[in-house]
Amino acid sequence: MVHPGWVCLLHSLLLLARARQSRGPAGACPLQGKSDLNSFLWTIKRDPPSYFFGTIHVPYTRVWDFIPENSKKAFQQSHVVYFELDLTDPYTISALTSCQLLPQGENLQDVLPRDIYRRLKQHLEYVKLMMPSWMTPDQRGKGLYADYLFNAIAGNWERKRPVWVMLMVNSLTEVDIKSRGVPVLDLYLAQEAERLRKQTGAVEKVEEQCHPLNGLNFSQVIFALNQTLLQQESLRAGSFQIPYTTEDLIKHYNCGDLSSIIFNHDTSQVPNFINATLPAHERITAQEIDSYFRQELIYKRNERMGRRVKDLLEEYPDKSFFFAFGAAENFPKLC
Repeated sequence: MVHPGWVCLLHSLLLLARARQSRGPAGACPLQGKSDLNSFLWTIKRDPPSYFFGTIHVPYTRVWDFIPENSKKAFQQSHVVYFELDLTDPYTISALTSCQLLPQGENLQDVLPRDIYRRLKQHLEYVKLMMPSWMTPDQRGKGLYADYLFNAIAGNWERKRPVWVMLMVNSLTEVDIKSRGVPVLDLYLAQEAERLRKQTGAVEKVEEQCHPLNGLNFSQVIFALNQTLLQQESLRAGSFQIPYTTEDLIKHYNCGDLSSIIFNHDTSQVPNFINATLPAHERITAQEIDSYFRQELIYKRNERMGRRVKDLLEEYPDKSFFFAFGAAENFPKLC
């Protein structure tokens, strides 16, 4: 999930084109009108032009009305639309599911420390119990029910690798549950591209997204899962409040507020475990995990995806491309 405005990425890898960010007026955003809002659209100056557009992993209905017309027009006029992964391809979904599973014959209970397994099971039972009260009337009206949704998200959890269970637990929150049932923005764009019979493609392979996560060593994974459970347990007890919510992220995205999303907060799909309250040895582990994820999921990934974008633009100079990649998740903050 690479950010499209990556000055360092475009400068070093897209030398054949000068990138120009197409933004509206800067300043405070009262959400007064979409024509006045900033846009997460960058134009690659070539003939015909191509575009980078920054998406966000929230229901498209929460942001679509605030996406300026220049972004929608660029999407409509482009010949080819590229995403990180092809989310409309059944193979992609199947491969993503497979890579999350433990080796054949293993179960989570066999690999996790007993206390962490007990706490995990207890937390998932709590989530399942609370889910009916988290569902919205609109979700129920669409025939989406709590048991079905829980099984869709957490079904077969005992067969998953601990790192994927950690990510699952991190997303099993009331806010996340209330957003289910509506396509997220990048999936919506993929469905629209298919409906408009545009040529589509992906710049990543499933394995390239999966293997880095599966590459964490066991002690790091256990640390990450334990920290995630501690955070969720504190939220349940009312002793912890998430400092930066999905609602905040949506507001900043709708305002085109790049600096607030990228530089002031950590909005990665992977939780941030660095915490001043951690003992010194645990803080070192947290920093090692953060460094590993930045290297594997940001820097190496940006470089690889940038090379493929560059190759596509050079191979098809007569095509107008629309690259829709995540705007917030993996921007290299230190580039």
